[in-house]
Amino acid sequence: MTAVPSATRPGDPPGLRAGPQSLVDMRDARNLESSLRDPELFGIIFDRYFPEIHRYIARRLGSDAADDLAAETFLTAFHKRRRFDASRGIVRGWLFGIATNHISRYLRSSARASRAMARTPPPPTRDEGHADQVVDRVTAAAFLSDLSATLAGLNEGDREVLLLVALGGLSHAEIAAALGISYGTVGSRLSRARGRLRAALGDAGQAAGEDHDHG
Repeated sequence: MTAVPSATRPGDPPGLRAGPQSLVDMRDARNLESSLRDPELFGIIFDRYFPEIHRYIARRLGSDAADDLAAETFLTAFHKRRRFDASRGIVRGWLFGIATNHISRYLRSSARASRAMARTPPPPTRDEGHADQVVDRVTAAAFLSDLSATLAGLNEGDREVLLLVALGGLSHAEIAAALGISYGTVGSRLSRARGRLRAALGDAGQAAGEDHDHG
């Protein structure tokens, strides 16, 4: 698919395209802009991305919460569509950013954070190698294991980046657009979060070995 140039954010590495990068992204941006004149065109965006947004939220919070929060995500997007800047983001990433904000508010106002992680394995992403995909798949089920405390102990920024990769399958550029941070910040947060998780995996493996030795 043909890539197109776009504006970059301050602090992004040279050559990074932070805005639309494909014909699909450009079409999304045009449809969103046109929906300001013809609101029914927003239905194109809704039909294309609602299943993906719903699936991501369901993996984190369960299907019941996803029904409400996915609907709220698109309602927010509809009301705020005038604020979308195609030179600074991608519609898909923008929608995931809105969904992330709704998830954060849900978790802050709920006592159900410990049950918030989904049980399904995440999709692989084109940015990641095999070892990183293994770490991310473990992350997707972390709240079902002894790693829950490690994941919960990450700062919110690191955790959101990790989960957008692990459960949303977003690329680094899409995460940068979703969270309004630079490409380099995505990489550093992801590296830091994976380091914590790998350390926890190592500790768990060592503990399991010690239990086996003493069994």
